[in-house]
Amino acid sequence: MDISESPLAEAGRRFFSPENAKTWISLLRPGYHLREQQKGEPLVAYLGGDPMLPADVEWPVWEGHGPLSFIAAFDCEEVPPGQLDIPLPEAGMLLFFYFNGVGEDAVQYLDPASITGGTRVIYVPETSDDVAPRKAPEGLEPFPRVMLTGELIASAPDNENAALVAAFGAPGEDPTADDDYTEYPTVGDADGDGFYDALTTFRRDHSPHHRVGGYSLPKAGSVEKEATHAVFPGDDDAAKQSRRDLLKDLVMLIQIDSDSRAAMEWGDTGRLYWLIRREDLAARRFDKATFTWQSE
Repeated sequence: MDISESPLAEAGRRFFSPENAKTWISLLRPGYHLREQQKGEPLVAYLGGDPMLPADVEWPVWEGHGPLSFIAAFDCEEVPPGQLDIPLPEAGMLLFFYFNGVGEDAVQYLDPASITGGTRVIYVPETSDDVAPRKAPEGLEPFPRVMLTGELIASAPDNENAALVAAFGAPGEDPTADDDYTEYPTVGDADGDGFYDALTTFRRDHSPHHRVGGYSLPKAGSVEKEATHAVFPGDDDAAKQSRRDLLKDLVMLIQIDSDSRAAMEWGDTGRLYWLIRREDLAARRFDKATFTWQSE
């Protein structure tokens, strides 16, 4: 896929100045959109059902709360090697679990202990033995199975993303600040409606927004900035600096949208997001992955 020929790149050329269009296109990143598998298409991922787990891997449990629900898995070998800008494994399966609770049993997106206990990423290498479908623990109702294939698409930074703020924000702005926001630099487009219409059309054409890699698509503010709070909570200067440093290295591993086909509804049409440092991803340290979720 040539990002410079994507609909998002074309929108930049139509509605930005030539200089800003060039900058915009340089910010676009490849993502792997997961959509429902049609006959004859390769199976890349699946939502719900019984996960494929090795016999020696226990079903993840949040101590004091209960077993986590299986959400999704994708086959790393089916994601085109070298086409994403994150160092995914070239083979094996990645599986994602989440405690689908409410109230005090819900995963609190700014609570590190809650995220550590209530979410899990399990990597199953291609060399694993005795891999077989695993039934959910008694009392845990699995989500319906949805089979997914995939395609490379361009992804774009949102208005609070540090990369966009750094590129188009006011001079002196701190792009890592939680509340920094910048408008897209449209020209010759009353109120920016044409550009936003192009974004809306592109997003509508790729809904539900299940995606591996690329920029996250937020529901309520910058996902990446929010996720840093789960790793380094607090309002002291040391925590703030640690979050700034982490933001440079944090990448989205996967986002899972609400999807009626799988009976998945995260709050009010929300999304789940797993993120990880590039170096931890490269080293296959999936226990270091963090998480957040957003809802309208």
